[in-house]
Amino acid sequence: MKRLQINTTQNVKINFKLANLGQRVLAFALDNILKIAYWYAAFYIFDLTSVLSSNNSDYWSRSAIFVIVMSPVLVYSLVSEILMNGQTIGKKALRIRVINIDGFKPAIADYVMRWFLRLVDFNIFFILVVYIFSLDISDDVLFGLAGIAFFGGKFVGFISVIITDNSQRIGDISANTVVIYLKDEAKFSQTILEDLQENYVPTYPSVVRLSDNDARIIKDTFAGASKRKDHATLIKLRKKIEEVTEIKSKEESDIVFIDKILKDYNYYTQNM
Repeated sequence: MKRLQINTTQNVKINFKLANLGQRVLAFALDNILKIAYWYAAFYIFDLTSVLSSNNSDYWSRSAIFVIVMSPVLVYSLVSEILMNGQTIGKKALRIRVINIDGFKPAIADYVMRWFLRLVDFNIFFILVVYIFSLDISDDVLFGLAGIAFFGGKFVGFISVIITDNSQRIGDISANTVVIYLKDEAKFSQTILEDLQENYVPTYPSVVRLSDNDARIIKDTFAGASKRKDHATLIKLRKKIEEVTEIKSKEESDIVFIDKILKDYNYYTQNM
């Protein structure tokens, strides 16, 4: 399995396993099962086929209806990855996640770029699918041709994942992202990396006086003490942070303060 080595700002190396093609294909398949289920519900349960084959609507009207009804399928990956921190339902089931190639959480613009270029990677024949559904042919032939177009457009992305060093499809290369396997010795919980909201506002600028090694020790100690509810250790940890950074806690508890210190450190090191 391929690996990605990340050098932090303090020259500390972190290794992640990259998701392999099999994991990505299975995640992709699970996501597409959901899409196909939605497709089936739209066409057969809600009888969209009758609407598209109606003689009372022209080609452009039928195409517009098709695109509107299928829009949840089109934006599924984008919305899921933004709301689920780099994962879709399929990726979550396979324990893989999209991250920035530098090890941080991708920005919304990265997710958008990655999603947009699915047109090249996976959905290059979507326009053909729209055209197919405008044709006056039987349902069996209609869905057969649509299936061929749908799955045929996926191979560009698969080939790109196979031949690139970091298992990236074209969208990943453009968005500077990779897909990692989370069941690894280099989990997020074992590193200094924190998941930050796009609108996160830091509180303590002096936190940059810490090193990556300091942050890792703080995070490991904090995780253990919090789990054990070891308040004595949390007090000592808070005092040590205040001593090194010359920061005075403004928070209502040591847990809130230390958590904010870790998030602030990530914020400033990601944006320096």
